[in-house]
Amino acid sequence: MSALNNLKSVRYAKRLIKFNSVSRQTNRVISKFMEVKLAKYGFVIEKLEYRDQNNVRKVCLVGKKGGGSGGLAYFCHTDVVPADRWFSKTQSPFEPVIARERLYGRGSCDMKGSIACMLVAVQRYHWDELRSPIYFICTADEEVGFHGAKRIAAESRFYKEMVASGTKGVIGEPTSLDVVYAHKGSISIRAVSHGKSAHSATSFGKNANLNMIPFLSEMKAIHDETEQDGRWHNHLFSPPTVSWNIGINDNTRAINIKAAQSVCTVYARTMPEIDIHPLLDRVKQVADANQLELEIVINPAFYQDPQSPFVKEAMRLANCKSPRTVCYATDACYFSDLKELIVIGPGSIDQAHTSKEWISLEQLALGTELYDKMIRAFCVNTN
Repeated sequence: MSALNNLKSVRYAKRLIKFNSVSRQTNRVISKFMEVKLAKYGFVIEKLEYRDQNNVRKVCLVGKKGGGSGGLAYFCHTDVVPADRWFSKTQSPFEPVIARERLYGRGSCDMKGSIACMLVAVQRYHWDELRSPIYFICTADEEVGFHGAKRIAAESRFYKEMVASGTKGVIGEPTSLDVVYAHKGSISIRAVSHGKSAHSATSFGKNANLNMIPFLSEMKAIHDETEQDGRWHNHLFSPPTVSWNIGINDNTRAINIKAAQSVCTVYARTMPEIDIHPLLDRVKQVADANQLELEIVINPAFYQDPQSPFVKEAMRLANCKSPRTVCYATDACYFSDLKELIVIGPGSIDQAHTSKEWISLEQLALGTELYDKMIRAFCVNTN
């Protein structure tokens, strides 16, 4: 058995995986664990609680250790995606397993392994060693709309302090420890056509699909245009498109029933320097013309100048040859008030959300050491 198995970060990651913190459930228990640990390591804790749209209690934590200004803020989320199709029928996705120098379990990569690395790094430093503070931020609902991040950005006094004092920020999502300076955001569109169910052989009722068809036609036209027209492309990303993804559902149980409701969903990606609003105006116009109920939610893209001193210093600490972009979104969507912010964390996004999610033990070791270097560079008193 490798000596890496004995790393504190591995033990913390295993403990964190055991918390079933799927987004649809409360994250209260794992948040209590984090609150206790952070308090033990000298953090003053600010707790923000709210109820989600299903009246489920959610908890966000913002911890601060040390005085002064500036410093380093580490951002993570405690929720995970569902594991309904886990690879093993006998092994729970919330029962961590080590095999082949990998730690398996839901959230191991996204992003409880990262949390474990930072937990180990922060405990190495006492208050009197810090010239600038360390902030440790745990959000809820990152996987389902960044609701915790929105709450912190709007309400946290510690977050306002970070913005005012020029704190450097790290989003600890899995990047294989590469420095990520930009990522796409997202657009969620939900259009609903209302009808009245009836037997299709009769003159009664109203088929909701009839009003939906013109809307679908326009969504297809937008899809084709954004794929082919360079005006909607940003070649910082791969793919460079807005990825206009269309879904449809009328929930009829037989082919001879007029649909009482027809739903179209579109999920697309915002990108820096691409103004998506002309497309959304077209969506609104065709929805209004066909009397559809419409909901649009926009999560902004994230961009940090890749030539900034902070990016260059992070690259040096991470031994990263060049910064890069990613196509997925993170809580950075809502923390852009921090002028110096990057995404960097252990594990590969290729393993996140999969039925065999894992993180390598080597990445846990390297992640711990990187976060330690960052704390030392931005927070530790070197006198």
